[in-house]
Amino acid sequence: MNLKDKLEQLKENSLAEIKSASDTKKVNDIRVHVLGKKGPITEVLRGMRDLPADERPKVGSFANKVRDEISEAITERRDELEIAKTAAKLEQEKIDVTLPGVPVKQGQPHVLEQVIDQIEKLFLGMGYQVVDGPEVEEDHYNFEMLNLPKDHPARDMQDTFYITNSILMRTQTSPVQARTMEKHDFSQGPLKMISPGKVYRRDTDDATHSHQFHQVEGLVIDKHITMADLKGTLQQLAKNLFGEEREIRMRPSYFPFTEPSAEVDVSCFKCGGKGCAVCKYTGWIETLGAGMVHPNVLKMAGIDPEVYGGFAFGLGPDRFAMLKYGVNDIREFYLNDVRFLEQFSQKG
Repeated sequence: MNLKDKLEQLKENSLAEIKSASDTKKVNDIRVHVLGKKGPITEVLRGMRDLPADERPKVGSFANKVRDEISEAITERRDELEIAKTAAKLEQEKIDVTLPGVPVKQGQPHVLEQVIDQIEKLFLGMGYQVVDGPEVEEDHYNFEMLNLPKDHPARDMQDTFYITNSILMRTQTSPVQARTMEKHDFSQGPLKMISPGKVYRRDTDDATHSHQFHQVEGLVIDKHITMADLKGTLQQLAKNLFGEEREIRMRPSYFPFTEPSAEVDVSCFKCGGKGCAVCKYTGWIETLGAGMVHPNVLKMAGIDPEVYGGFAFGLGPDRFAMLKYGVNDIREFYLNDVRFLEQFSQKG
């Protein structure tokens, strides 16, 4: 058998073997065996040195053709096997889209966030802006700018966590108001803002107290602002959060940053003002503090108290949520017990 016949026979055997290969590993083994440096094609071509010179080009060309055909067959068979393998895997792992899907439990805002959102939406609708500020605050803004100079006895009501002699964890969100008053351009219109956020006080945690809680403080500064404006605003707040039937009552009080100052009560939403255990049989529930901005606070912010006046108020969303939903322990809001939190599915 001459070299050409040997190459032809080798091609037929190799193509048959490639066709019957059942996996890509077998195909690769055939490639290495047939086309490798020590393979049969290379072995056959070594015999070309015994051929006449005029036959060597023809045999060499034929050998290259055989090599190309075998190489092409290997590539095609390998691709076929890869496609078949992928198809089998897809068939095995396919998803029946007609089956009911696995339900994904959807979360919801925390109950305190719900209350804060409701307050923000109300005041945004009345033209207020929502302003954030730093929780690590300067004594200057947290106390002094609010008419609480050093050694003022009223500071004891807001004992907090000091980082240095002049840096502390804010005890209220009022410093945001002080910072905003300094920057506000009254030629562009009045200042109407609320400042929600976390505050910190060195307090003993119990059912009604926490060392960390939330506040939303409001401030309006403009010409001709009166207590009537404050009362109308707080009346709208009470009705929005506790129901349209609610009324408010303002009692004289003291806050260093407002004068006159008032404690604000809301008619009991449990008994309608008749008297019950919730309102301690008074018909009223204490909710927040408010008053007209003290002239000293305006002066320290660079605002002329002879021209401008305003009102301010501060409320605790934690307390509002306790009253609104009848929660008797503030710590429940911070324990992350899903069984407790998922009860408040109705936003607001």
